[in-house]
Amino acid sequence: MITGWASGWGLVGRVGVRLDGAVDALAGRAAAALARVDVPWSVRWDELAAVVAELSAVVRAGSGASVARELVEVLVSAAQGGARRAALAGLVDRVLDLHAVACGGAPVDGRELAAWLLWLQTGFAEPPEVRLAAYASALGEDGLAFYRERAVARFERLPVIGFGETGRYDRERWALLRVMEELAEHTGDVDLQVVVLSKDLSSGWHYLQVATVLRDAGRSAEAVAWVERGLAATGGRGAATRLVDLGVDECLRAGWVRRAVGLRRRAFEAHPGWEGYARLRAVASSAGDWSAVCEEVLTGLVGVADEVLWQVVEAESAVPGGPPGWVGRLRAELVRRRGTGGS
Repeated sequence: MITGWASGWGLVGRVGVRLDGAVDALAGRAAAALARVDVPWSVRWDELAAVVAELSAVVRAGSGASVARELVEVLVSAAQGGARRAALAGLVDRVLDLHAVACGGAPVDGRELAAWLLWLQTGFAEPPEVRLAAYASALGEDGLAFYRERAVARFERLPVIGFGETGRYDRERWALLRVMEELAEHTGDVDLQVVVLSKDLSSGWHYLQVATVLRDAGRSAEAVAWVERGLAATGGRGAATRLVDLGVDECLRAGWVRRAVGLRRRAFEAHPGWEGYARLRAVASSAGDWSAVCEEVLTGLVGVADEVLWQVVEAESAVPGGPPGWVGRLRAELVRRRGTGGS
């Protein structure tokens, strides 16, 4: 059934003959072929292919926007859950391409087209994929802005999937996610990418994705802020190591050495180990205050394995100029524990 989205524009061929009668019949022929369950699919397919071929000729003649729209609706409706949905999806893609071409050569209301494209992608259980680049000229700046405004408003109403939660990806969420991903890709808008990615923060890897996008866009302060949010959410688990690495790299790139030290220190305190210590030492040494940082960190830690502490003592003892006083005190404490059988 035709939904009434078609605008009823008159279509004129190259020689000035009105094509409304012949063109309007194309969508009806497609619907009739799809309804003929009493004939083999190959016969019905041939009729559908013929309809699309005729539409292509009409579009090449400079017309066909409204009938292409009707034909899209007929084919998309027929593809819902049917056994032939894969084959019909290919036809839908072809007709959408023709519709975009036809719209590009006709006086189109950009906002009305935007509303129809959004409806097409969100109004069906199995919606088609729309390529915005093909519709760019027809939408125009106003139509694209309207499309973005409506899409973002609907997407922002979806709940955020918090850390550790299992998100419910229903039909609407999947459809809007696809719309927003295509919109972000088409516009190259980093803020849109962040809006999309930040709807699912169920793991540290999702925080890392957001931080990576911002880093790649040269927005270091925001990237580090997302790293810190991710570390707070994960408690140092999962993607924490990658988050810290990204955050430290960006801090050092921006000249925020003490902030980088803070990230390494938090990581070491969350999971004391030799690797974490070595990384903390490296970045704190570049800040010129390693001795103070190291003594403060180690004396404030509880439950660090003696094996790790011995590695620390050996590493610090090998530093030219002699180890600081706290290293000798730590060595003496470890010897005492070993002598008394302490851990």
